[in-house]
Amino acid sequence: MQHILPQLGSNPWSLFIGAFTLLFLWGLSRALEWAWLRPKRLERALRKQGLRGTMYRPLAGDLKENARVNREARAKPMAFSHDIVPRVAPLFLRTTTEFGKLSFTWFGPNPRVTVMDPVLIKEILSNKFGHVEKQKASRLGRLVIVGLANHNGEKWAKHRRILNPTFHAEKLKRMLPAFSTCCDELVDRWENSVGIDGSFELDVWPEMQNLAGDVISRAAFGSSYHEGRRIFQLQSELGECFMKAVPTLFIPFNWYLPTENNKRMKQIAREIRTLLMGIIAKREKDAQNGGTTKDDLLGILLESNMREMGQNGKSDSSLGMTTDDIIEECKLFYFAGEETTSVLMTWTLVVLCMHPEWQQKAREEVLQQFGREKPDFDGLSRLKVVSMILYEVLRLYPPVVTVSRRTYKTMQLGDLTIPPGVLLALPILLIHTMTLTYGALMLPSSNRHALLKASHKQQRMVSQRSFPLGGAHASALGRILLYLRLRWG
Repeated sequence: MQHILPQLGSNPWSLFIGAFTLLFLWGLSRALEWAWLRPKRLERALRKQGLRGTMYRPLAGDLKENARVNREARAKPMAFSHDIVPRVAPLFLRTTTEFGKLSFTWFGPNPRVTVMDPVLIKEILSNKFGHVEKQKASRLGRLVIVGLANHNGEKWAKHRRILNPTFHAEKLKRMLPAFSTCCDELVDRWENSVGIDGSFELDVWPEMQNLAGDVISRAAFGSSYHEGRRIFQLQSELGECFMKAVPTLFIPFNWYLPTENNKRMKQIAREIRTLLMGIIAKREKDAQNGGTTKDDLLGILLESNMREMGQNGKSDSSLGMTTDDIIEECKLFYFAGEETTSVLMTWTLVVLCMHPEWQQKAREEVLQQFGREKPDFDGLSRLKVVSMILYEVLRLYPPVVTVSRRTYKTMQLGDLTIPPGVLLALPILLIHTMTLTYGALMLPSSNRHALLKASHKQQRMVSQRSFPLGGAHASALGRILLYLRLRWG
């Protein structure tokens, strides 16, 4: 030993090369485990239980194949029908047709099991033992949407408790003037665009996006509406940038890739944070000076958060949300509220144009309920036909195609034992269009009794076997816009 140490000390490069070699071999073994050994081990565990699926392709999995079939599907003309699955989710359709409704594909190096059985889906979504949780978002993903949508366990429960008062019916009633103002401005603009012949062509998708953004800007930030509009524009651009980055999400350290898209996403995120920090700081300063609480979403949220922190008679910040938490929930207001609401409203208009007989039924119900007066919150809940149409549109054209979960512990799912590290894909669109689940719901019957009976039946099925998206605020907004569209049309 005494002879070896002087030799090593006299040659420090040997130490460096040895350490580097060990580090390289360790990194290589970790990469091999991540990219090949672990995926193949999970694949064997799934196939051993009788599950069938696609073969694993190193690193990319089925991402390239998914992009290819999507391009092919969207290059073909679309039939004038409600069967959009072949165009929107061609890979899911192909794999479930070829391998069965309980099969698997690959999202990068992660196996993704498709689950379409309502009983198993309920088991997944109601699991409270930590076996399955929401998939942790990548760093790029967290720039777009975090908040309640990505939390689990105690943090989810705390945020849910603080956010609940924000969407109580009594609170939402206070926002009806903001909804009405935005809708009136939209209808006035449309009426002023009508040509001499009494008609004009309109692309409703950007109109509905702007309307939803206007409504959420007013409802969420009230007097800070103009800053809210800027946040909405930035959030929309951030979402587009994120979609460009999706093919690289499975690459390790993709956050550090010096691409123009990554740089722009980080720049937008910083600007959104600065705007929201300014709005929140102003509200908190007003509250400290004895100002009244605003009736917008942010004001109600801040009030609920302060009440939560002071529930023991003294202020304890650990009981409430931090400023960063509030910023993320505000971003979630935009991302979830604007996207789901604009998609619902756009497809509602399209479906009503495809089925003018239902447009007539809805118009008659609205006029019978409100006449030429503006709708009120209580009256909206009595619109049975309108509710049926909105539920049916949500079924046929859900704003989100798939919900994903990830197993973090070995769990029993029906007769299957799912190891940790497996993604569970719940394909909303495919489930909503399963004949055995729903049957035919766009009923041509003109009998009012049969119509209302079908509406009650449909609402029960939607609540039991579909994924409600948008929440009360989106539903109320959709109904108000639908009323104005029917009056205008």
